[in-house]
Amino acid sequence: MNSRKKLSLPLIVILLCCSVLAGCGGNSAGVKVKIGEVTRSVFYAPQYVALSQNFFKDEGLEVELQTIPGGDKTMTALLSGAIDVALVGSETSIYVAQQGADDPVINFAQLTQRDGTFLFARTPGASFSWEQVRNSTFLGQRKGGMPQMAGAFALAKKGIDPATDITLIQNIDFANIAGAFASGTGDYVQLFEPQASIFEREGRGKVVASFGVESGYLPYTVFMSKKSYIGKNGDTVQKFTNAILRAQEWVESHTPEEIADAILPYFDKTDRDIVVSAVRRYQEQDTYAVHPVIDDKEWNNLLDVMENAGELKERVPAGQIVDNSFAEQAKKNVKDAAVQ
Repeated sequence: MNSRKKLSLPLIVILLCCSVLAGCGGNSAGVKVKIGEVTRSVFYAPQYVALSQNFFKDEGLEVELQTIPGGDKTMTALLSGAIDVALVGSETSIYVAQQGADDPVINFAQLTQRDGTFLFARTPGASFSWEQVRNSTFLGQRKGGMPQMAGAFALAKKGIDPATDITLIQNIDFANIAGAFASGTGDYVQLFEPQASIFEREGRGKVVASFGVESGYLPYTVFMSKKSYIGKNGDTVQKFTNAILRAQEWVESHTPEEIADAILPYFDKTDRDIVVSAVRRYQEQDTYAVHPVIDDKEWNNLLDVMENAGELKERVPAGQIVDNSFAEQAKKNVKDAAVQ
C-alpha cells in the first residue's frame, strides 16, 4: 500500500509539471495587434510581406488584419478602439487634428511614398498628352480622400482645373468606381492596381499616366494609432515598426515575381500575372517606401496637395502628429540584427 503511494507521487509531480508547462505554452502567443486597412490592395504589398514572411511573428506579435473600406470608416474604427492600428491616408490624421481631438492620431510608420492611382483612358490614342483630358468626363475618387486630392493636384500642375475644365464625377463609392467605368461611365478613370492591369487585359483601355509620379513623394499611406495607445504600448509599436522595415527591405531586394508569390494568399481571386504586373508598376515608380520614416519634405508636399484641394484649414506641422522615433529606432534594430 505504501509502496503504491510512493510510486504514484512522482507521477503526480510529473503531471503537475506538464500542466504548468502546458499553461505556459498557452500563454506564449504573441501580443495581439488589430490592424484596419482602408482597402485590400497590391499597393500595400510590404504589409502582406510582413505577414507572409512572419516578420510580425518574429517580433512576438499576433496581427489580426481586417479591411474597412473608406478612410472615414477606418478612422472611426481607430478612434472607437475597434482597431489598434490603422493603415490609411495620413490626411485622415490631419482631419482629426483640425477637429481639436483630445487624443490625437499619431503617424508612426510610412508604408507608401507616392499616390497609388493611375489615369486610365477608355480610348487611348497612339500618344498621350494631358490636354486630351480637358473637356472629358472624368470618373474620380471620393472628395477629400488622398486619391482625389493627388489627382486634382496633378491636374492643376498640367493646367487643368477639375472644377471647370472637365466633367468630374465623384458621387460613386470607392468599391463601385471600377464597375461604373466598366459599364460605360467616363472617358477617363482614376484607378489603383491591380484593377488597372485587369482592365488592360480585358481590353477596356490603357494606363496613360501616373498620378503618383505627377504628384510627387508624400506620406501617402501610413500606419497610425491614437496617442494614448502608443503611450501605453510603446514596446508593441516598436516591434510593429521593426517588422514593417524588414518587410520594406525585403520588397526592395526582391523581384515583382517573388513579391507577388509572397502576397498572393491575400489576393486569392486575382491572377498571378496581374499581381506581378501591378507590383512591377508600383516598384518601377518607387511607390513603396524603403523605410518607415516620414520626412518633412514629403509632409509639406502632402500639405500642399491638401491645400490645393481646399481641404486644409491650417498647415499642421509634422511634429504635431508625426512620431518618427519608432521608425528611427527600427533602422538601428534591423541593422544590428543583420550584423549578428
